[in-house]
Amino acid sequence: MKKIPISILELATVVDGGNHKIAIDNLVKVAQHTEALGYNRIWMAEHHNMEYIASSATSVLIGHVAGKTSKIRVGSGGIMLPNHSPLVIAEQFGTLETMYPGRIDLGLGRAPGSDQETAWALRRNNMNASQNFPEDIGHLQRYFSKENSTAKVRAFPGEGLDIPLYILGSSTDSAYLAAKLGLPYAFAAHFAPAQFRQAIAIYRSNFKPSAKLAKPYVMACVNVLAADTEEEATVLLNSLISLIIGIITNTRKPLRPLKEIPEGYHIPEIKNAVDNMLACTFVGSKESIKTKVSGFIEDTAIDELIVTSHIYDLEAKLKSFSILKKALE
Repeated sequence: MKKIPISILELATVVDGGNHKIAIDNLVKVAQHTEALGYNRIWMAEHHNMEYIASSATSVLIGHVAGKTSKIRVGSGGIMLPNHSPLVIAEQFGTLETMYPGRIDLGLGRAPGSDQETAWALRRNNMNASQNFPEDIGHLQRYFSKENSTAKVRAFPGEGLDIPLYILGSSTDSAYLAAKLGLPYAFAAHFAPAQFRQAIAIYRSNFKPSAKLAKPYVMACVNVLAADTEEEATVLLNSLISLIIGIITNTRKPLRPLKEIPEGYHIPEIKNAVDNMLACTFVGSKESIKTKVSGFIEDTAIDELIVTSHIYDLEAKLKSFSILKKALE
């Protein structure tokens, strides 16, 4: 099997009976555990107006996690750039890279990371900001470059620092952009798998080498729920199904432990939507996870696997990461 880096995506999800402080504390424990296992990086996703997700102040959280670890790369998966001034992001990530040199990643997306009303609250009179996404990435690159030293507007800290940029996508749109810019491409197959294969094919066929990257680099984020037995893993899946139903029906709840499949899953339209979202979800024991995930890696020829694991019990979640790492060794 092709041996590739394995990384983590976290949202600092609030579990039933927990709160935001516990979610952030658990995130740190995940980072420390996966660092010890040899995972490559841990990224946090920017979301807003979501009661049960604690990763809204993504840059702050990145600094917190980096300060509690020592070698794992820490970054954003991603920063939703149209929500921010490129100068502010350059300064924030320049500060993070200065504090934790050689460990900070800047993954960039164009979605608001929330609903349209919240997008307005974030972007105010600049609701067309997503149209400027390519231009704003150019601004970011310029702020980080040594060549910006003669400009009237400069980023301190930030200027002259080597902070890797990654383009995130959940459709084919960003595939073209990542290819044009010659940057690594990370696809959100954990919740939007429908266009995954088409998007990475577009990225690879249109890729133009850059000063940062000589050939395409594809990263795929998938769901992995691993346990000692198939039965235990299947029970873990119930919580993820419930979480997805909450997203689909706009009835979000904290992550809950469920022994049975949620009632809503028996409604054909909901079941179909959930199953579509679970197309890149791998559930099982060490043996079956090895077969399924290694098959996925071989079939798609990805360069890095990013894993997200929505599991209620922290110990079971940490064990899932351990089982996956052993399965792929």
